[in-house]
Amino acid sequence: MIRVLRAQAGMEFDIVAGGHVWHAVIAGIADGTVRFNLIAEVEADPALPVTLLLSVYKFDRMEWAIEKATELGAECIVPVIARRSEKHLAQAAAGRVERWRRVALEASKQARRSDVLRIEDPLVLKVAVKEAEQAVRLVLAEQERSTTLHHALSEALDAAGDEVPAIWMAVGPEGGWTAEEEAMFDAESWKPVSLGPRILRAETAAITAMAVAAALLE
Repeated sequence: MIRVLRAQAGMEFDIVAGGHVWHAVIAGIADGTVRFNLIAEVEADPALPVTLLLSVYKFDRMEWAIEKATELGAECIVPVIARRSEKHLAQAAAGRVERWRRVALEASKQARRSDVLRIEDPLVLKVAVKEAEQAVRLVLAEQERSTTLHHALSEALDAAGDEVPAIWMAVGPEGGWTAEEEAMFDAESWKPVSLGPRILRAETAAITAMAVAAALLE
């Protein structure tokens, strides 16, 4: 704030503090520290009821996806180990969770969210697909062409009426889901959906899916 925004006493900002968003005024600056007086709490929109099942892939790209999903209002990310998840990444995922949570925390502050996107401990896919019994369950599937995510979400929201349902969306690893995994999703009543004819990287698919959901929910 001091170096980039040239902050001075008396300037006003919206800040995140103590799990709330506040309108605040700078009371003083000394020794590289900015002190604020909190004026009034600012109403902040809650997270969208969207959970992303995100297959583990290259960590730099996964961090980018977590950051953008946070900005778009996702409530939770469940990292999953899929058949085509790279072995060394799958083995290292549990040790990476705290870093992912720090990324989510910083992104939440940047987006002025009063809450923080929740990141669960990694799960193997066969366990994760059973976790969403009461939710709308949608799996991004390359072979699906007739049902788009937008259409499936619109139908689910229309059917729910005034109550906004919990939504779970599963995004596969680089290389996509195996036939065995597709059968697993089908057995647990996940609906396959498409993002269109273009081939997207895993992180692009995750953010595109989140953007579609946000556009329909907000």
